[in-house]
Amino acid sequence: MLWIVMAGILASDPQAVDQRDNHPKGILVAAGGGTTTVEIVDRTVELAGGRTAIVAIVAEANPDIGPGSLTMWRRADVAKVTLIDAQQPTVAEQTLNEANLIWISGGLQGNFMNRVRESGLEAVIRRRYREGAIVAGTSAGAAVMSRVMIGGRSDLDSLKAGTAPYLMDGLGLWPEVIVDQHFLQKGRFNRLALATMDHPELVGIGIDEETATIVRGDEIEVMGENNVTVIDGRKANHEQLAKGEPAAVRNLTVHVLRAGMKFNLND
Repeated sequence: MLWIVMAGILASDPQAVDQRDNHPKGILVAAGGGTTTVEIVDRTVELAGGRTAIVAIVAEANPDIGPGSLTMWRRADVAKVTLIDAQQPTVAEQTLNEANLIWISGGLQGNFMNRVRESGLEAVIRRRYREGAIVAGTSAGAAVMSRVMIGGRSDLDSLKAGTAPYLMDGLGLWPEVIVDQHFLQKGRFNRLALATMDHPELVGIGIDEETATIVRGDEIEVMGENNVTVIDGRKANHEQLAKGEPAAVRNLTVHVLRAGMKFNLND
């Protein structure tokens, strides 16, 4: 029996496909959690135009974090910072339309997706990215950038068939990958490896704390204090396994990147 994730069926998302075909004009900054360093903040502001940047904060993964994010971006000395409220979708959409930098703070990525989907802001964020906005986020804010998103806890002590983490639909801004955060600090290599084995068409991107990737199209640039781990099973040979058997795959490629290094998904 071919090992396939049975935790849920992920619906295809035509908007995510459209983004890939239409070459979105925006840039992604995906941070792995922990402290959002001055380097990450400053580089993100630079990408958004420096002091003229207008920032919209989406804290629906954990609204309690919103005020802290507001303080962080005000200290960055940008033109304007606004914390949106998904329960006021009309005002929130106006704020997102004005912003050229959308910041998605941490928390629980499942909560984030449920709230922005219910409010209709999911489509607004996607549209703004296509139009050229910088979309940046940390921890859960990085995880939601995937189309296939790790949505819950998983066994971090085993590498067995059929034990991949629960997967759900993310924003689909970065549809070619699955993002995992707090990567080495929380020992998440096995869950990202299992997710990529179940979805061999996707590349696993594991981002450490105090570290971020800048994503322009197919190219990833690393900045920060630690590493980004790339798990690529697109050319791997997958074994026929029953659930619970030890995982087995040949020619799974792993790259470990540090600050200043670049990686192209097509190379």
